[in-house]
Amino acid sequence: MGDTSELGLSSQERSYPVHRTFYGWWIVLTSAVGLFWGVPITVYSFGVFLRPVMQEFHVGRAAVSLGFTVQLFVAALCTPWTGWLLDRFGARKVILPFTALFGAVLISNRFFSGSLWQFYFFYAGLGFFVHGLGPVPYGYVISQWFDRRRGLALGLMMLGIGGGAIVMPSLAQQLITRFGWHTAYTILGSAVWLVAVPTVAAFLKERPQDLGLLPDGARARDSAEETKAARPGLLAKEAWRTATFWLLACAFFLVSASVQGCVVHLAAMLSDHGIKAQTAALGSSLIGAAVLIGRVGIGYLLDRIFAPRLAALCFAATAFGIGLLGSGSTSMAFAGAFLVGFGLGAEVDLIPYLTGRYFGLHAFGKIYSSAFAAFALAGALGPLIMGAGFDKAGSYRGPLIAFAAATLLAAMLLTRLGAYRYQPMSRFGECE
Repeated sequence: MGDTSELGLSSQERSYPVHRTFYGWWIVLTSAVGLFWGVPITVYSFGVFLRPVMQEFHVGRAAVSLGFTVQLFVAALCTPWTGWLLDRFGARKVILPFTALFGAVLISNRFFSGSLWQFYFFYAGLGFFVHGLGPVPYGYVISQWFDRRRGLALGLMMLGIGGGAIVMPSLAQQLITRFGWHTAYTILGSAVWLVAVPTVAAFLKERPQDLGLLPDGARARDSAEETKAARPGLLAKEAWRTATFWLLACAFFLVSASVQGCVVHLAAMLSDHGIKAQTAALGSSLIGAAVLIGRVGIGYLLDRIFAPRLAALCFAATAFGIGLLGSGSTSMAFAGAFLVGFGLGAEVDLIPYLTGRYFGLHAFGKIYSSAFAAFALAGALGPLIMGAGFDKAGSYRGPLIAFAAATLLAAMLLTRLGAYRYQPMSRFGECE
């Protein structure tokens, strides 16, 4: 990965430090650490804070859950702004302050506990900052460091969120049990400051050119080749005018609403099948495992298989999984849960990968964040649609049929994308 001895390095290049392992893989690890201390705290751990917050404010589940919805909507609305900041100032100048401010909001949670409305403001603050240390800025960095291995690198990066989804709820629950929910948030915020901020500050380098390298570990031999390696792309306004962008945004929206609606309501759906609560909880764990497999597996395959074809097959399998959730069979429902989780994991890898291949890296932050905003907004709407459908008909059958059809439509939309505009480069900076 980092062997460049055959390139004939100049004296200027020998002044750069030589790494036995391509430094980009350290960027992947750093990004995974940063992601671990972000979204998993606000999204995947929300459920364990639900009951103690209800007891604090003497309200029902719906009132507390509204805070989660507020957070998701604020995060979705702020995502395009994050992309603008990335293209204007670079990733480090976004990730570091946003990470510090995110930790500060967590630490200051006691100041937002006077009323339920203040609690909503607390979650709005988390939503405002969370995507500044989320997949968008870290995906931006990974896309600068990797080209031929970009899919695998993105998948490994996303293990930070996947690992956090498994570890963080249990960690938060232990902290709540021992110290209460206020102190739990304070400890988690302090960990953001003590672990995430120093790690990112020490190891995150924005571009491989900063170390005299090209993407994937080739060493830049001259400034002309380094310029060529920058691979210009479309302006954001140019990308937004293309049919390709809207095909991608619509597909991401449809799949995100479908899979996240199923994920949030999975335990309730399994309980409706007569499954005990403890066994139903295993379904949620199964989804978490499937998300991890989907992120790494699809990331690996993206470097080897044409991405729209791979995505269409994956989303078709996800639609089949949604159908299995409504089959009435316990074993089929668990199989469906796995396929839904796999689809969710795959989609998060696909968004930055397809953005880079079709629009390049010139305005990657703005374009990627716009597409990710569709994903995030749908993640807030999907569970609401699922719940409304159940309240109206007393069954999840209607929403499940609609979501299966929506996911199939998304798969069909991706087959209309055509060839990549920006092909992967060879080892020596030429398009393959």
